[in-house]
Amino acid sequence: MTKTEKAVSFLKLAASGQVQTAFDEYVALDFIHHNQYFKGDRQSLMEAMQEAHRNSPNENFEVKQSHEDKDTVITYSLVTKSDAEIAVVHIIRFDYGKIVEMWDVGQRLIEDSPNENGMF
Repeated sequence: MTKTEKAVSFLKLAASGQVQTAFDEYVALDFIHHNQYFKGDRQSLMEAMQEAHRNSPNENFEVKQSHEDKDTVITYSLVTKSDAEIAVVHIIRFDYGKIVEMWDVGQRLIEDSPNENGMF
């Protein structure tokens, strides 16, 4: 399985609420992340993702684009919730086949955007 396939599988599992499975399968024990809203350790992000799924589950998650370069995979995805659509970029770094570091940046889609190209 390529790093891109692993990254996409991790994201799809987590987005569907199978957060524990996603972390058990793909995330290193010494994983760190850069989401500014939570402590930077593995357990804190995993718990935040589980809580997010309980409170506001995703209706759909679709990776629109991905790019792999050496130990890093970048994905550009559409997350659909009951009340919003969100474009999300994940930057995922691997070491020895496991995810060791992750960045995520999201932007809510607006209906009346003046940009004729859209987010995707």
